[in-house]
Amino acid sequence: MKLKNVRGLMSILVIFLSGFVLSAQPYSIPKLNYSYEALEPYIDAQTMEIHLTKHHQAYVTNLNKAVVGTKAEKIPLEELLVAAERRGPAIRNNGGGHYNHSLFWTILSPTADKIPKNKLAEEIKNTFVTVDSLKKLLNAGALSRFGSGWVWLYVTPDKKLAVSSTPNQDNPIMDAAKEQRGIPILAIDVWEHAYYLKYQNKRGDYLGAIWNVIDWNAIADNYEKALKSPLLKLIEKDSWQALKDFHSVMAETFHPVEEGNFKPIRERSGEMSAKAQLLASSRIPTSFKTPEISKAIKELVDGSAKLDKLVKKNSKDAKIKESITKLHDKFHVIQGLCSDEH
Repeated sequence: MKLKNVRGLMSILVIFLSGFVLSAQPYSIPKLNYSYEALEPYIDAQTMEIHLTKHHQAYVTNLNKAVVGTKAEKIPLEELLVAAERRGPAIRNNGGGHYNHSLFWTILSPTADKIPKNKLAEEIKNTFVTVDSLKKLLNAGALSRFGSGWVWLYVTPDKKLAVSSTPNQDNPIMDAAKEQRGIPILAIDVWEHAYYLKYQNKRGDYLGAIWNVIDWNAIADNYEKALKSPLLKLIEKDSWQALKDFHSVMAETFHPVEEGNFKPIRERSGEMSAKAQLLASSRIPTSFKTPEISKAIKELVDGSAKLDKLVKKNSKDAKIKESITKLHDKFHVIQGLCSDEH
């Protein structure tokens, strides 16, 4: 084959593979339901275009780089964010940036419904007394956020409304959140790139204006979805630190036993027993308060203590394996199926 033909075929192959890589990207910026200029005079067209096509796009590009070719590529974004801090800064910052902006665009509208209605209105009244009180809380959180970040209205695992502010691209879903966690239904971006072209350093003016384009109808839809979302239980479980601590010891001792390595459990059986007792004394999340789980926790305490005695008596590997296997099965009653991803 002539060199010219080989080069031609190579060029075609490169183009084909490049197209395949681009098409394989799991994340992309969303298409807005309105034009860039539609939110004027409150948010200008240039800010909207730069915000979406430059800032948001950068988060998507870097998130794809972080997940493509890894196990994380197959996991829904919300589930990635539940363990964002544990997954590292690339997913925490870029996954948060993509999720946060995607929510932000959906609660803005040139024909915004400016008054909450129905079930959301009732819950706002029960929690914050008035919509104006809620707005003041959100604005105060946004104004007091040093540097860049977000302010949120979100649904907690016990299905209550709460307000918080987070730095950078963090959000209430994440294990990095400092306050009670939950599913966001309203987001306000207080990074300077969200308002600087029009408002310069006057964040308060931006916060006053943005309520003219925040759509309570969209927020109500988010609220209804959040109340039914299985993500609430996942967040609740991930927030149960005593369960996570026990899980850590279990994973680091049981799996080596499966492979014939008994050293970790013989060194850490006392730690496992102590973690089981801490689990039993911890606050059990609402959705985990069932007779079955209460019984399973008690059996974890008893089983861990028996396992520790076997280890201290220097029992044979077969007995140790039988004991920890039963304990592991009992743990699954509470934890569900083990996963490397949560």
